[in-house]
Amino acid sequence: MRFCARFARFQGDWKAARAAAMDVGMTSFAFKLVPPVFACLALAACATPSSGAYPSLAVRDGERMTGEIAVPDTPAFVPAPPTPATLDRLDSLAAAARQAHARFVAAIGPARGPVEASRGAAVGSERWSVAQVALADLESHRSEAMIALADLDRLYVDAATGGSELAQIADVRDAIAALVEEEDRQIARLLGTIGS
Repeated sequence: MRFCARFARFQGDWKAARAAAMDVGMTSFAFKLVPPVFACLALAACATPSSGAYPSLAVRDGERMTGEIAVPDTPAFVPAPPTPATLDRLDSLAAAARQAHARFVAAIGPARGPVEASRGAAVGSERWSVAQVALADLESHRSEAMIALADLDRLYVDAATGGSELAQIADVRDAIAALVEEEDRQIARLLGTIGS
């Protein structure tokens, strides 16, 4: 009997809960319809007017730019002449390089004899050693000219970055570079003779 009473009570509670859920379901369904209805009303408010008149996107008179921009005439860049100190340094370096080249030319004749005598000599032999000493003397004179050439390169770069005139420095530098190249050729020729 107790079981039957409990079951009847449970069945009654379940039916009441089901009825309440149905009421809530219907209410939530009604609320679900509200956003689409408002969206349709908002779209209707944004509809295109029947006249089809849109605002123009053309440039308005107040937006137009008028007038001319005057560009000032700028004179062509004229480099400054080298300073007296630069010219003195240029003359000094050129003289040092030419003196070193003169010593090279004077030493090349005496060096040819030992180099020619070293033909066919074994490495480390006396004839080979004498030829190496003669070549070392030539390379020493060439190194002096190369040091002067490096200083001339530095002088050229300093003048270029300082906006000075470069032609005079470039002419001297090119002349000294030609002397060093000639010395390189002479030494390479003699090196090819040693031990051949």
